[in-house]
Amino acid sequence: MLRLDDVSASYRGLRALQGVSLNVARGEIVAVVGANGAGKSTLLKSIAGQVATEGTIEFEGQSLRRLPAHRITRLGVSMVPEGRRLFPRLSVEVNLRLGAYAKRGTDRFKPLELVFSLFPRLQERLPQRAETLSGGEQQMLAIGRALMTQPRFLMLDEPSQGIMPRLVDDILAAVTRIRELGVTVLLVEQRLVEALAIADRAYVLQTGRIVLSGPAAEIAGDAAVRKAYLGI
Repeated sequence: MLRLDDVSASYRGLRALQGVSLNVARGEIVAVVGANGAGKSTLLKSIAGQVATEGTIEFEGQSLRRLPAHRITRLGVSMVPEGRRLFPRLSVEVNLRLGAYAKRGTDRFKPLELVFSLFPRLQERLPQRAETLSGGEQQMLAIGRALMTQPRFLMLDEPSQGIMPRLVDDILAAVTRIRELGVTVLLVEQRLVEALAIADRAYVLQTGRIVLSGPAAEIAGDAAVRKAYLGI
């Protein structure tokens, strides 16, 4: 579904990706893991059209490299950015509805049903301003807003960041449920053990390069790999 071949990118004057190649098949959860500063966020931004790149980035056979971000979203690719990037002074309901801004027709808000089934708390807090939510609830809102675009391919950048530990499992369980509903997932996550537990395959990124890839269970179970590349 997604193919990257020899992709390089610079971000804020630094070479953040160097010759990265990876692929994601339809229906998979693929995790990209590595230490802070490895280039994980730049990788997602490159796919989303937010960073200039060299190399090949294709989604369902179509090149994404020269497409603006809004056109990539309309192809069915959506991203939940690091830090969530909500509209803090707007209500939960308005934040969600803004996710469907590019859609047309009377059914453009139909994904609200899915969002509320995944995150019932959001339905309870529709009138509240986004800034009044807890960190976990804000992450639920960020994921819900991305789902309003009706994506077929969802990218998540550190979805557990700034969330109480007891809510992390809820967020990652929702990611698994999203995959079960037919959405392919590319996941960047700082909680490496939890990310590898729900992923089918994983890539280890180190200083902008892929240094290891394979079934997530194998990477998670290799003590030498964990120590050398993941710092755990």
